[in-house]
Amino acid sequence: MPQSETTDNRQVSLITMSLIAVVIGVVTGLGAIALRYLIALIHNLFFLGKLSFLYDANVATPASPFGAGIILAPVIGGVIVLFLVRRFAPEAKGHGVPEVMDAIYYKNGHIRPVVVLVKSLASALSIGSGASVGREGPIIQIGSGIGSVLGQYFHLRRWQVITMVAAGAGAGIAATFNTPLGAVLFAVELMLPEFSARTLTPVVLATGTATYMGRLAFGMEPAFLVAAHDRSEALVPLSVDMLPLYVITGVLAGLAAALFVKVLYRTEDFFDDVPLNPYLKTILGMTTLGLLMYVLLQTTGIYHTAGVGYATIQGVLTGQIAGPAFLLLLFALKLAATSISLGAGASGGVFSPTLFLGATLGGAFGAVLDILFPSLGFSVITFALIGMAAIVGASTGAVLTSIIMIFEMTGDYTIIVAAIIAVVVAVGVRRGLMTDNIYTMKLTRRGHRIPMDIRSHLFPTRMAGEVMEPVLGRIEISELAPVTDIRQRSEGKRSFAVVTEGRHIVGVVPVDPEDIHRTLGPVIGPVGMVRERTFLQTVMNRMADRKQAAVLVLKADSGPRAENVIGVVTRVAIGAAVVHDFRS
Repeated sequence: MPQSETTDNRQVSLITMSLIAVVIGVVTGLGAIALRYLIALIHNLFFLGKLSFLYDANVATPASPFGAGIILAPVIGGVIVLFLVRRFAPEAKGHGVPEVMDAIYYKNGHIRPVVVLVKSLASALSIGSGASVGREGPIIQIGSGIGSVLGQYFHLRRWQVITMVAAGAGAGIAATFNTPLGAVLFAVELMLPEFSARTLTPVVLATGTATYMGRLAFGMEPAFLVAAHDRSEALVPLSVDMLPLYVITGVLAGLAAALFVKVLYRTEDFFDDVPLNPYLKTILGMTTLGLLMYVLLQTTGIYHTAGVGYATIQGVLTGQIAGPAFLLLLFALKLAATSISLGAGASGGVFSPTLFLGATLGGAFGAVLDILFPSLGFSVITFALIGMAAIVGASTGAVLTSIIMIFEMTGDYTIIVAAIIAVVVAVGVRRGLMTDNIYTMKLTRRGHRIPMDIRSHLFPTRMAGEVMEPVLGRIEISELAPVTDIRQRSEGKRSFAVVTEGRHIVGVVPVDPEDIHRTLGPVIGPVGMVRERTFLQTVMNRMADRKQAAVLVLKADSGPRAENVIGVVTRVAIGAAVVHDFRS
């Protein structure tokens, strides 16, 4: 059971939170570095039979000296992963991000420390042995776990722990892809229930620090190198008749994203429903992956579907892979391989596979356009970039993240307008077909609904004097009569009287506006005091921090005495303000 927030939890200052966020960025950055080296070690051991940390995922792995024996690599890795997950941390199964979102919305931001260790090892084994998953999911869960552990260690309030979890997630993305801006947006769009200076500042600091750590180890270069390519006039937004190209790309990407989500979860259901031993199911699924990547090696010279797939993406972005039929084949095979990997029990992310799907589908569309209209100079590379942004955005629901991250990952800003249009259309198409994205679908099936949108409400900016209910006078507690009527009107404001015991204020009681000695409910307390021009956000914070049932409202220039109370803000009044904000 998640640990409930207790009275010893304290709300630290923004400066202290910022310092903790920097620590999260450093530790998560080191974790991302360690994960990449661990993946390299396992990959070289499984594929090349040597102990080495030298591995560039953007370069195709040479043929294994084990020959057809490489088919067993994902099988061995999968069995070990299944044992680790089942024995130590079931949360480490799958693509990680849904578990972080579940912790934020349903577990007060609490993530078990053991998840960090198990996720690291399980994901490194899955990716290194050839499962078709990404490394961003693991490092997001690792970074979030670090943020959660530190938040609990310092006994932070729930919202502060959640902020640290989101900061860790952003730090993981930043260190993995060298994308500080995209990482901040990822945390904002998918992780943070609240978007404000107090939550954004720690996220920015954590992502910036993690980016710096990653660059110390891996350099300043973007994640992918893009070959020089001519941009068709169609990609210059000067003519309205060219806009349909962006829209068509977006429609294709939206359909592909919906297909990916459905196939992924139906494949997981298939593996769950097969009446076999879990280890046998993993063996069957991973054997399929081994056969697929071995056949691809024999026919194309590259293990296209194995691991993160960056070598194939790099091949598309440098123009080495440009045939439309082959690109569509790679799209279909990667979709199947990723679904089988996660269904069979692999541990890893889905962000990298969506990049692969976007590059191949978008590239195929660009190749077809080039064949149909050779004089217009359509480029496979250009549409591959647009497709990457569109499918990432549609699959994850992170619109701004997908646009900015593709720019940061490739350094190519020229397609930004086309990408914006394609991403918006793709997200619209996917949401028209299904409400949930690839992350929230897992939680919805679990019965845990996650809000699709972050909405900034106006009610916290209202003043206490605007929402208060009137206080008509004071009553000594010894003079209180029995409650005569506990009915409360659902509309309009009630009237109250301050209840005192000598000079001490006990609370407030709802009364008849024509006779304050006729009480209409029980005494409400304990209470605090605020000025009438105090923001409702501050009122709510004080009530939560001090466990007050209501606050008494004083005029700006009056002292804190019972006779100076002009109104009261109760939880009912706050609820009415919230409802009013939704209705207006």
